[in-house]
Amino acid sequence: MVGIKSIGRFFMFIVGGIIAIIVGSFMIRGTMHLWDKPESDDKKDK
Repeated sequence: MVGIKSIGRFFMFIVGGIIAIIVGSFMIRGTMHLWDKPESDDKKDK
């Protein structure tokens, strides 16, 4: 029989991984927007 501590540790590992993926995707999306903004501003000026 699997102990409660190992189940909790496994559950926290999965939750932590999901949170890391979500935070990483938001960070990548933010850097993409930072890269896109100067180019779009230059196009509007021209």
